[in-house]
Amino acid sequence: MRIPSKVDKPINAGIHVWNIGTQFSGIKVLVRQNIQKYKLYRLAQIMLKETDEEHFITLSEIQKALSAYEITADRKTLYADLKDLEIFGIVVEGEPVGKGYHYHVVERPFQLAELKLLVDAIQSSKFITVKKTRKLIGKLEQMVSRYEASELQRQVFVAKRIKTMNESVYYTVDVIHRAIAENRKIEFQYFQWNVKKEMDLRHGGAWYRVSPWGLSWDDENYYLVAYDAGEEKIKHYRVDKMRGLRMLEEPREGEEHFRQFDMGDYARKNFGMFSGRECRVKLLMENSLAGVVIDRFGKDVSLVPVDEEHFAVNVDVYLSSQFLHWIFALGDGAKIVGPPEVVEEAKKEIRRLAEQYR
Repeated sequence: MRIPSKVDKPINAGIHVWNIGTQFSGIKVLVRQNIQKYKLYRLAQIMLKETDEEHFITLSEIQKALSAYEITADRKTLYADLKDLEIFGIVVEGEPVGKGYHYHVVERPFQLAELKLLVDAIQSSKFITVKKTRKLIGKLEQMVSRYEASELQRQVFVAKRIKTMNESVYYTVDVIHRAIAENRKIEFQYFQWNVKKEMDLRHGGAWYRVSPWGLSWDDENYYLVAYDAGEEKIKHYRVDKMRGLRMLEEPREGEEHFRQFDMGDYARKNFGMFSGRECRVKLLMENSLAGVVIDRFGKDVSLVPVDEEHFAVNVDVYLSSQFLHWIFALGDGAKIVGPPEVVEEAKKEIRRLAEQYR
């Protein structure tokens, strides 16, 4: 807009001033209208943060809280707005108090008990670093009222838990998911920790090139389950021990191996995710160990009574030292009785341990 010169008539100057004022006024109206569009969002924030089963808020207090965001609301529209929050899974109820009502959230996307379970899962996950654990729990606290958030904070015990030191695990998981969705191979380097607490790359820093098919959570760790075309077999890798992961343009291989693949069954047969040859093993167990067997192999497993104190059970496992040590840890109440070659494997491991501690 040009600035009026001295030769302009006063009426022209007046017109210019009027136009400027009108335009600024229009901008203010437009900004105010845009702010009003966020009323329902701000209302949801206020109700979720300030109320719960034991804490309430009145309509006047809601109006005051909205005004902090420069949002205006009359009582009539607020009734409808509170009802509209159900679209977001937020159910609000009003209860009489004195001559009026006060309101609180009675149903929200996550209940406090559900969030406590999530907090426990995050805390116990070894593959989530301490830094990320605190950040995730902080986000969960935003999903309850400020009063209930303190309950989540009180149950946070992170400092001395065993956690991964690999900060890139979140990026790694994201790339794996994208590679599966886009049907592409991945490659990465694999490492182990040495006595100096340094990363030692396995196989001299060689790149592992595999076809990702799933992720499994076992014994508080995250594992990639993939097909290795070079060895023509299914393998698994600890996600927090992968480095430099990248997605390739090559399509995945091994689909025929995964058509009938059951991820839960695979994890159940692998003790501590230690690989071995698959076989069916017969166990003789004391009745007191029935719960241990069901916890490990599920309720579908068949427990066959042998006498008043024992039962027999056949289970499919990947034979490894981890499986044998699981049996040994159960003491004299558990025994491998077949097949003979597995019994012999158990004897060899017992002799090896006896020699080690002789």
